[in-house]
Amino acid sequence: MSLEFVTAGLKEKVGEDCGLGAVLKFDFGDDGILVLDATQVPNVISNDDADAACTMTISLADFMDMAEGKLDGTSAFMSGKLKVQGDMGIAMKLAPILS
Repeated sequence: MSLEFVTAGLKEKVGEDCGLGAVLKFDFGDDGILVLDATQVPNVISNDDADAACTMTISLADFMDMAEGKLDGTSAFMSGKLKVQGDMGIAMKLAPILS
């Protein structure tokens, strides 16, 4: 899986407005960054680094497993595969968007 593939997939899932109302950043380490700016409609998704209310650090492979339903977000967090900095409430709102 590539960052471009994940970015395109998230754009498709989010559509015009995911209803999150905040900026969320995914930090995939050496694989790059994905930022979802849901403070504006249409939502903007990019691979440019930006300040975010919530940053989720996860490997690209684990993110794909979460998006495909193979890895539960809570399990990923509890096992250390997913780290959340900032507003945890934003991270919790993400699960329905990804499903």
